[in-house]
Amino acid sequence: MRSILSGNFAGSPRVALFAGAAAIALAMPAAAQAQDAASDEGEEFASNVIVVTATKREQTLQQTPISVSVTSGETLEQAQIRDVLDLQTVAPSLRVSQLQNSSSSTFIIRGFGNGDNNFGIEPSVGVFIDGVFRSRSASSLNDLANVQRIEVLNGPQSTLFGKNASAGVISVITREPQFSFGGGIEASYGNYNNIQIKGDVTGPISDNIAFSLDGSYNKRDGYARIVNLDKELSDRNRWTARGQLLIEPTADLRIRAIVDYSSIDESCCTVSTLVAGPTAAAVVGVGGALSTDFFSYDAYLNRVPVNQVDNYGGSVQMDWETGPISVTSITAYRELKNFVDQDVDFTSADIVSEIRDQKVDTFTQELRIASDFDGPINFLLGGFYFDEKINQESDLITGGVSRPFFELLGGGIGLFSGVEAALGLPQNSIFSPGPLTSESYSMDNTSWSIFGTVDFEVFDGLVLTGGFNYTKDKKDFALSQTSYDELANINLVDAYIVGGIAQALSIPPSQVTPAVIQSFATGQATAPAFQFIASQAINPATNPLLALAPFQFQPPFLNIPNAVEDGKTRDDDFSYTLRAAYDVSDRVNVYFSYATGFKASSVNLSRDSRPLFGDYIPGPYRSSILAPSSPIQDGGLGVPNLTTGSRFAGPEEAKVWEVGLKASLPGVNINLALFDQTLKGFQSFLFTGTGFQLNNAGEQSVKGFELDTRINPADGLVFTFAATYLDPLYDSFTESPVGDLSGKRPGGIPSWNLATSATYTHEFDAGHRLISRLDYAHESNTRINNGLPTYGPNNFMREVNLVNASITLALENGFEIGAWARNLLDDKYILTVFDGVAQAGTVSGYPSAPRTYGGVVRYKF
Repeated sequence: MRSILSGNFAGSPRVALFAGAAAIALAMPAAAQAQDAASDEGEEFASNVIVVTATKREQTLQQTPISVSVTSGETLEQAQIRDVLDLQTVAPSLRVSQLQNSSSSTFIIRGFGNGDNNFGIEPSVGVFIDGVFRSRSASSLNDLANVQRIEVLNGPQSTLFGKNASAGVISVITREPQFSFGGGIEASYGNYNNIQIKGDVTGPISDNIAFSLDGSYNKRDGYARIVNLDKELSDRNRWTARGQLLIEPTADLRIRAIVDYSSIDESCCTVSTLVAGPTAAAVVGVGGALSTDFFSYDAYLNRVPVNQVDNYGGSVQMDWETGPISVTSITAYRELKNFVDQDVDFTSADIVSEIRDQKVDTFTQELRIASDFDGPINFLLGGFYFDEKINQESDLITGGVSRPFFELLGGGIGLFSGVEAALGLPQNSIFSPGPLTSESYSMDNTSWSIFGTVDFEVFDGLVLTGGFNYTKDKKDFALSQTSYDELANINLVDAYIVGGIAQALSIPPSQVTPAVIQSFATGQATAPAFQFIASQAINPATNPLLALAPFQFQPPFLNIPNAVEDGKTRDDDFSYTLRAAYDVSDRVNVYFSYATGFKASSVNLSRDSRPLFGDYIPGPYRSSILAPSSPIQDGGLGVPNLTTGSRFAGPEEAKVWEVGLKASLPGVNINLALFDQTLKGFQSFLFTGTGFQLNNAGEQSVKGFELDTRINPADGLVFTFAATYLDPLYDSFTESPVGDLSGKRPGGIPSWNLATSATYTHEFDAGHRLISRLDYAHESNTRINNGLPTYGPNNFMREVNLVNASITLALENGFEIGAWARNLLDDKYILTVFDGVAQAGTVSGYPSAPRTYGGVVRYKF
């Protein structure tokens, strides 16, 4: 099954499949109620209780007045969910995509979120592991080991989660050490020689100290192949290790200390050509090739990509209880190192490659106090501190065939020799092999917030909640770049003007200084001549140099901070939540809430970071001589070919109206939420191949609902059905990278996301169990984007239909043996697309992963 271009799919068997699944799931309560008459109602109800900490208090899922989906450790094991990328198949409001390399991904909830390929752009979806904020997805994509549950909180969560939760939160809770000895080991082997090993052990050290150790190893051959190098691509090679101590010196005090280390060393990711543009002939002309069968998993590169990620750190959580008051402190320090070396033109021709070396150091401290009074009022009050330092060194490198490649695009071999002679440049200096650009980026971010909630029980069953969060965020950033290309350092309009003035004054061009230009342009006798020369300079018919403008794709960079741009952002915000929750009965709850959310400014740490319009106003064809007055121009700070763009994007401010119902009946759980959510200033960014364009959308909104059901119609049989419906809109987005999108539907957000499963556990008389699971995830057909900056409008589509299955025989003595398959039907779809790098008219993209399957053995003790 493939999904690329739109078509009539209203009557397709896939739609019939998920519509039928919905009908079955929603019809089940009646069947379940019939079963209940003959069952022990109390036991069934207890088996359906799910405890969550979405409000930073332990509550049952039914008592939690938030739209939250919970995936248990048992489900993670049965569904073979290994990392956060797989989680979206059981949480339909969440979408996760891995993009350029092993450390780059996008988390999206309810259609809101952005990626992590630019470390200056903070995610809108906060990721927390054991209460510790992970600011970059590269620090949270590890194999998930020893997980108790994962909570996905939908919608703004800024009131209780103090950093970047304007779209939602992913909270991973792992198992803490136990005072009884136990553990387990698991080994799995699958296609592509996939070897996965996981193990954990826990037990007491003394009467009040317990420990646990866990780790994982995951190695797999690549499912793609670099044809010309005969090397594998999109492989797996990662491991994790973690140790914990749980110390209980008194009955009122608990201390949990965690240290962990994870490593990734992989070659990722597969890029294919969706549209081979007119530049493809030039690629072939210099001896290169590119993939033209999008789903073949055949790639053509001039080097094997290197993705190395080292992520480590530790945390200490202290919980102290004194009567009805409890105090919690979580202190954490983490380091992330990310190294990438890859071919970014995605052809076998050696045109351009990139090296990126990043380091992130993060310290966080959270402190909160909560009450558990018998009276009508309870409270939670806390504070959060965040201190992070980011450093990046990166380079673009011109390949050995770059010069002939661009000469073929320009008209033929030898083109640049004539240009070099005309402009007085050294021979073979344009696109010579070696460094093209070299960059150094850094950012220091400190943030603190005070948050709290107050619950007031007006009468039995009705609770009113008010919550707040005040945040101050400070970023100081510096960016510098050296552009080595000789041609990129010459403005083609200014060169023509200088040449014309030199000819008029009969002096060498080297003597045409800014003072000479000013005098010539304003002199009574020479001003008319200057106007004539300037008019010819900006006319392609009279200035043949303008034809070279497309080859200046990496012009010089104005370093920041400078005398005009201070390289600082300063934000503060007061977010709040108002909610009413009512217990209709012991098993049915309803709630209504209004909440706001906030994410501070993000910084464009990329080569496309440019001064804001107004700080600088470029002249025609980026001319400095003809540029109007601006602070940068008047201060003499300009560099050749300077243009405007985005140094940073302002804050995001979210608001959401939500009404929900939660019912936990014998054998049936139902959670329903209807919402109307708006994000002002959404930080939209677009990958340009070698950098990023960062913009604030004026306003983006989405209306929809989320339904999550769990049905237990008979002993051992469990059905789940979850659905998310989204109706998004760009209310205002006038300055997007592809034009005015106001009033249009945002690309990449499907109307329907479905996740359904059936699990049957057969218990034998001897105590053995046979556990079978089948699950299905669907994303309805949708446009991948709203257009590309170079390629323009398009109709590239994506539809997702994933079927996963597993079967496990669990023996009474703790041994288990099973088989599993992910993407059982080998569904193929496009993850995303982008303009071909230095290849106008070419569109590249990431194909989805193929079917994987294998067998697994476990022993639990």
